[in-house]
Amino acid sequence: MKNLKVLAALSVTTLLLVGAPTAIAGRGACAFNTNEVSQVAPAFMHYSHDVLCKLWERPELSPRDRSIVTLAALISRDQTTELPYYVDQALDNGVKPREISEIITHLAFYASRANALSAVPIVRQVFAERKIGTDQLPAAEPKLLALDEATEAKRAQLVSQSFGSTAPGLVQYTTDVLFRDLWLRPDLAPRDRSLVTVSALIASGYVAQLPYHLNKAMDGGLTQTQAGEVITHLAFYIGWPNAFSALPVAKDVFEKRPKQ
Repeated sequence: MKNLKVLAALSVTTLLLVGAPTAIAGRGACAFNTNEVSQVAPAFMHYSHDVLCKLWERPELSPRDRSIVTLAALISRDQTTELPYYVDQALDNGVKPREISEIITHLAFYASRANALSAVPIVRQVFAERKIGTDQLPAAEPKLLALDEATEAKRAQLVSQSFGSTAPGLVQYTTDVLFRDLWLRPDLAPRDRSLVTVSALIASGYVAQLPYHLNKAMDGGLTQTQAGEVITHLAFYIGWPNAFSALPVAKDVFEKRPKQ
């Protein structure tokens, strides 16, 4: 749709034009200013080294998936202090520049335009340092993936029946812009797009939307073990209360799905 294409083009342009704040030196899952932290909270530094670093080594979720989950959480919550580290690490873990660009565009719809824009200057700086140009970013108007018409028709009908008389404009935009455009953009695989969405919903506390998108993620290849590990991973970045708030919803989804 026209609005989405404009947003995508704006995102790509802004990545190149906006300046970034100075990043703290460091890279990786455990990167932070150790001198500053040790002078304020040495126990925090201890947990970061002895627990957080080992979290990234757990085999239930690949480092690449962990990077996607972490980027989604930080951008969704507008937590930009550590974002330079994790963008750098995501690239090291195999997340492509075009995928990071798509994550930002996707989160503009699921975590707010403002939070997505806050990530732009930081990502732009990392891209500049790595000499990543526009030739490595997705097109504003790519050829879209094929749509599963039957599945989309069921989704659209259910949403229309539930909310068509309440907010018909929102229902129509959801169909035209999100599910017939955004979700079909080819530079972020459907499974990864679901991983971003699930992570963003949990990070933002929007668990009411979680059943549909967690089921969609698992239909797209995310296993129950991986889904559980996503929540475990997120706890360290969004806090235990937010992670635990997602557990009853995830448990209900798992119990209602056919056994894997």
